[in-house]
Amino acid sequence: MEIWETIAKLVLLLAVAFVLGASAQRLKQSAIIGYLLAGTILGPTLFDRQALAHWGELGVSLLLFSIGLEFSFGRLKRMGSLALLGGILQVTITLALFALIFSFKFAIGPAVALGEMLAVSSTAIVLRMLMDRAEMDSVSGRAALGILLLQDIAVVPLVLSLTVMSHGGTAGQVALKIGQTVAAAGSLVAVFYGLFYHIIPRLLMRRGLFADRELVVLLAIVLAFGSAWAAHSLGLSPALGAFLAGMLLAESPFASQIRSDVGSLRTLFVTLFFTSVGMLADPAWFLSNWIEVIAWLVVVFLSKALIVFGIGLMFKMSPAYALAAGITLAQIGEFSFVLASEAKSGGLIDEQVFSLAVSVTILSMFFAPYMVTFARPAARRIIGLFTPGMRRRSGPPDGHEPRQQGGVYIVGFGPAGRKVARALLELGIQPQVIELNPRSIQAALRMGLKVHLGDASHADIITHAGIQGACVIVVAVPDPRTAKRILQNIHALSPSSSVIVRSRYHIATPELWELGAAFAVDEENVVGRELARQVVQFLKDADPATSTCVLPLDEVEK
Repeated sequence: MEIWETIAKLVLLLAVAFVLGASAQRLKQSAIIGYLLAGTILGPTLFDRQALAHWGELGVSLLLFSIGLEFSFGRLKRMGSLALLGGILQVTITLALFALIFSFKFAIGPAVALGEMLAVSSTAIVLRMLMDRAEMDSVSGRAALGILLLQDIAVVPLVLSLTVMSHGGTAGQVALKIGQTVAAAGSLVAVFYGLFYHIIPRLLMRRGLFADRELVVLLAIVLAFGSAWAAHSLGLSPALGAFLAGMLLAESPFASQIRSDVGSLRTLFVTLFFTSVGMLADPAWFLSNWIEVIAWLVVVFLSKALIVFGIGLMFKMSPAYALAAGITLAQIGEFSFVLASEAKSGGLIDEQVFSLAVSVTILSMFFAPYMVTFARPAARRIIGLFTPGMRRRSGPPDGHEPRQQGGVYIVGFGPAGRKVARALLELGIQPQVIELNPRSIQAALRMGLKVHLGDASHADIITHAGIQGACVIVVAVPDPRTAKRILQNIHALSPSSSVIVRSRYHIATPELWELGAAFAVDEENVVGRELARQVVQFLKDADPATSTCVLPLDEVEK
């Protein structure tokens, strides 16, 4: 009976989150605000705060697993020194600045703890907003991503330092604890490396396995949750374990499809995470201390934005992009709740300070979607006030690097897709291929083509393949329902692209035209014309002396 009561509460909480999230979107705001409000209003009456927090932790782990799939070690390396050195500087300077500020009111331990809480930004909100706004590859977006990734990695030593300050111990005990943590992390990476670089790719490339969607979805869930559990069992952050697993798995060609497969489950748990964050709010305490909360919020916002702005300038970013990255990261993140809980349980901060930290963090997360949305236009306007010519010199208004336009993509690399590829190669055009079948993938690779592995009927797959702005996209899959879904996704993501689609059945052709196809190759008509041509040619070539065909030649000519 208890399980059904829990399910009923979950359904009610998610329903309210949906309504408030939809309302927020109707007002042209982020749905995350609705999720936070749902947790604040309804969460405390339905759930124990700690129980829901565990579900939220799973949500963050799934989110970071998906993020890791986007950022292989090779891509992280290509981000340059800003990701590593810039992230280290941001965490160190922010921590030191706020620890110094709070040291005038608290002892060194609580001051450092508060500095650590304020040093991290919201990975969940910022990356969610950047993905929704297609700004992951913008100049300021990449800078923010690099710093966020370092912040996530820094959570482990930050939590460890709080544990050391809370429980004390000799220098030898501290060194032993650090050594154990490093050894655990190294062991986890070694196991993940062998699993994701060697075992999983060979398993999935076996004939027919990767094409079985149910098995791959199940495997994706096992990998996401299993990596989080493995990290937790070793005393590490589950989110960090999931992130490392995703990064290692990102080197394989299966990353896009696996990320798509865990997408729905991730949405569920991330929603629970934001509602659990909303539960931490104490509206009565906030109303009694709102002036102090607002004052600290302003101090945090200005300080973090200026710190990231300065770091961006150090790494030769233009002022407008550096300030946009600073505004994007000026809020406080979800891992601050982990740090605050650790500091409170260790006796470093009391209930009053905990309430202040939680209130400032939640309020900053309410403003975070707006900060990401308006970061670039606000930065350009602010910089323009000081340097009127800066807006013209700072690159395109949207902050994106120029993208290569006019490419050709082939979706489905069976016999039809291969004929298209050969014709294009003869013209000197190098198409890109989106394919799911391992044998077809090998055929494309043998032809020297770039392959994106995944099911193109999932919007995530074609987005990751970079079809936006493509000149021509050829949909050569045989299944008409799949072709329709792919066509809908392409039209939504790249409406300017011309799509030539294969229509297996004549009856499906009109709908493909309605869905935006530039040209639909009707197989039944094409096959019918070819059959007729072959019949006529056969009759013309038939030998009257030996053939059973008795039709007169003039009838054949007709």
